[in-house]
Amino acid sequence: MAVVYMTEDGYKKLADEIAQMEAVDRKAISAQIAEARDKGDLSENAEYDAAKEAQGMLEMKIAQMKETLANARIIDESKLKTDSVQILNTVRVKNLANKQEMTYTLVSENEANIREGKLAINTPIGKGLLGKKIGEVAEINVPAGLMRFEVVSISL
Repeated sequence: MAVVYMTEDGYKKLADEIAQMEAVDRKAISAQIAEARDKGDLSENAEYDAAKEAQGMLEMKIAQMKETLANARIIDESKLKTDSVQILNTVRVKNLANKQEMTYTLVSENEANIREGKLAINTPIGKGLLGKKIGEVAEINVPAGLMRFEVVSISL
């Protein structure tokens, strides 16, 4: 797996989520398996099969999250600059087609949440904005066609 860049908060959230899954979710699934096992013949027990499948899915998810955590590199926010767009910058852009302004914070893929205005740097818009300076226009190919954004401001 490739190196994943994360904020300290994102790293902590992921570690906390893993701990939650290992402590609480595993116990709940184990209880479901035990309850289903108590109901008799396992060869015809759909509850048992469903609980075992849920256990497998949970273990796979925990393993993937642990791998992400193992490959994570925490970004040193003190070394970030605002002379051009880079990860963890908050960027205000103007859509030149409709003159609407939007603000995004560029983050790693694991921390992206568009409702919070956190845009992954590996998205077409994120990639198109990287390296741009204030006043520059980014022409970005998205599934809907070519979009043009002017960088209005960059901050931390």
